[in-house]
Amino acid sequence: METSRRTVIAAAAAGLTAATVGTAHAAGGKKPVRELFGRLADGTKVHRWSLENGGTRLRVLSYGGIVQSLEIPDRHGRYRNVSLGFGDLDSYVASSPYFGALIGRYGNRIGKGQFTLDGKNHQLSVNDGVNSLHGGAKGFDKRVWDVEGFASGSDVGLVLHYTSVDGEMGYPGTLRVKVTYTLTRHGDWRIDYEATTDRATVVNLTSHVYWNLAGEGSGSVYDHELEIAASRYTPVDSGLIPTGELAKVAGTPFDFRRTKTVGRDIRVAHQQLLYGKGIDHNWVLDKGVTARPEHVATLRDPSSGRTLRIATTEPGLQFYSGNFLDGTLVGTGGHIYRQGDALCLETQHFPDSPNHPSFPSTVLRPGQTYRTSTVHSFGR
Repeated sequence: METSRRTVIAAAAAGLTAATVGTAHAAGGKKPVRELFGRLADGTKVHRWSLENGGTRLRVLSYGGIVQSLEIPDRHGRYRNVSLGFGDLDSYVASSPYFGALIGRYGNRIGKGQFTLDGKNHQLSVNDGVNSLHGGAKGFDKRVWDVEGFASGSDVGLVLHYTSVDGEMGYPGTLRVKVTYTLTRHGDWRIDYEATTDRATVVNLTSHVYWNLAGEGSGSVYDHELEIAASRYTPVDSGLIPTGELAKVAGTPFDFRRTKTVGRDIRVAHQQLLYGKGIDHNWVLDKGVTARPEHVATLRDPSSGRTLRIATTEPGLQFYSGNFLDGTLVGTGGHIYRQGDALCLETQHFPDSPNHPSFPSTVLRPGQTYRTSTVHSFGR
């Protein structure tokens, strides 16, 4: 229901060694550094921002708000980029499966690209069979954002702005979006999302980083250990659209309430895994919508000791096991990406929520402010 969501509203180039990459980042506590990354076909400049704090190194593009790389040390202090991406702008424009991107207006899928709001039907851009995925054919991941760097106290970060005009990709209302990426003195990467509208609309923003804590291009993540604080998930149909059921994870391959490896049950003969060609499902977080980020998931790579802990205000988490990486893309380190070479943990409201009144609402109205936050904490 709509009131359940408003509880929140109320209140450097490819192939460089780790050592070389480190010299290109801003020193801890200093304002991020900007450089030209490339130009789009129409001549629009795309910049890359580099920032470092608390042992975490981050590179972000103004195109799509994309995290091009995120470097953290292992148990021996050795840095590796733990996110998938490309070394050049043309690759992102041509064929990126949302590597590292900001997703909007609506993260995940909307069935048949349609929803009804206040009695009016809206037809969205359809780009995933008959469905709309991640905002349509030209979502926020394919827009150039206005970016400003900042250093505030012990934090450094970026503020990204984008205005989505009324009717863009079929969505009603002019949506003004502000996203803040912050690196804290502890090395946490925090994302704060805000948006306002001049007309009733639906919004579901998220980040689509592909994680491999052993290092980008190092192979499968099936031996990573994962725990998710969720007793239920949303089963899908053959088009990966939720059926509306909130099913128990107990006794299924989707039970990550206790830590287990990503690959342990991924090839079990379960209809939901057949639909997704692996895992591509939304977990219903036990905590629900919260005013402050609360811990919901832990990912660990035993080989390096690197860990990722995720806290969020959101009620859902999309776990995608990299099922559609098919060996046709070459990443920043010069390696071919294959199925299972990374995974995504996208904090969100549920897929197709506008068509399921029982799901937490994604409706935003004039006078309200959309606010969600997610914190990624790294350890070893």
